[in-house]
Amino acid sequence: MQRQEEQKTQYMVISFSHKNTDIAMREKLNITQAKILPFLQEINESESISESILLCTCNRIEIYVSMYDRKIARSHIYATLAKYTGLDSILIEQNAIVRLNEYAIYHIFGVASSLDSLVVGETQITGQLKNAYKLSFDNKLCGKDMTRLMHFAFKCAANVRQETDISAHSVSVASTAVRMAEHKLKQVGQNLDSTHALVIGSGEMGRLVCKHLLNAGAKITLLSRTKQNAYNLAGELDSKNVNIESFENLAEILNNFTLLFSATSATECVIKADMVKSSQVKRLWFDLALPRDIESVKMADLEIFCVDDLQEIIKEHKGARDESAKEAHKILESYTRDFFTWLQTLSVEPIIKHIRYLAKQSSLKELDRAIKKGFLPSEYRQNVEKILHGAFNSFLHNPTMRLRQASESHQGDPIIEAMKSMFDIGDEVVMLSNYKCEKDTTIVKEDI
Repeated sequence: MQRQEEQKTQYMVISFSHKNTDIAMREKLNITQAKILPFLQEINESESISESILLCTCNRIEIYVSMYDRKIARSHIYATLAKYTGLDSILIEQNAIVRLNEYAIYHIFGVASSLDSLVVGETQITGQLKNAYKLSFDNKLCGKDMTRLMHFAFKCAANVRQETDISAHSVSVASTAVRMAEHKLKQVGQNLDSTHALVIGSGEMGRLVCKHLLNAGAKITLLSRTKQNAYNLAGELDSKNVNIESFENLAEILNNFTLLFSATSATECVIKADMVKSSQVKRLWFDLALPRDIESVKMADLEIFCVDDLQEIIKEHKGARDESAKEAHKILESYTRDFFTWLQTLSVEPIIKHIRYLAKQSSLKELDRAIKKGFLPSEYRQNVEKILHGAFNSFLHNPTMRLRQASESHQGDPIIEAMKSMFDIGDEVVMLSNYKCEKDTTIVKEDI
């Protein structure tokens, strides 16, 4: 099948997030860092998909594509996911939430603005999305379609932060986990400032966990597979309450800690069930990784929490952000409309240019015919050409102005399409037909 230039580019999101997919399924769907590029390269092999981005976090696995045929593109993505994860494509389809065009754009803007996050208002997600986009762009897996979209998404996220209080206080999965630990410790008469915690992992999540623990007065033992990374993080934290331990000693020291946070990028569990011994005290271990770092262990003296278990703390602070979230969703709706309007404005200029080109060619053709038949002396050609140029410019002035105005409103879709049809123009245009974008529609699964 050949891609047809006259086909309209569409946007599609296939999403598996904390809202619709449990952590066990997200683990199975997770694409490891080493496989992201070959995965996206295979996604782009479909003739119906032109560009793609993969966003993988502890809360979501999402594929963003610009495409031409939704059914072919969707089936290809499911098949590719099945190949890379070993899951049945029907099971993948059953768990997927599919969003198209304005709903896809609204969702992506919401993700970038942290309105779709487990912890609404957290600031990590914008950076994660930027990194995902950069990886695709640097490897020529996305171009103008996704670049336009991402630039709008990041502008929208910045505007949400500036115009609302959604991120007024430092929030993240890491800070929520530390707050939950503090809450659980108080229930048994303990405080963070008298606790020594083990932190495994020196990436962004580990760094944030360390900062929040130190702010609460806790002491930390830090482990990283690459010991130098642990030293680098300790240097950044610049605290006498951080101790570095060798990762090789994990099994030996593991059971000495009542409080543990693990957030590595390992592809399999770093804490195996046979490493965990019983203890005389209640232990609280937080697994903030995807796939998870801690193997399932059933012990009366041990509670293991994953990212999906943070809801009880999140709900306590949800009310304070609800009003800001309402304002933020209005910003999202505005940016979604602006994005499609902007795309139409870009697409209408080639139409205007082509119409002017056709008028000029028609005028010159008739001028040549008039000279050839002797209706007009050839020495008059230059002057008559100027007259004709002024005439068709004057004639087309109002129609082209109306066309530009139409491009700034979704109500102008039929006008733009009619002009394309009348003048046989096949430029790629993203239309805004029947535009509607409401908050609750973003969680509706697309009918097949």
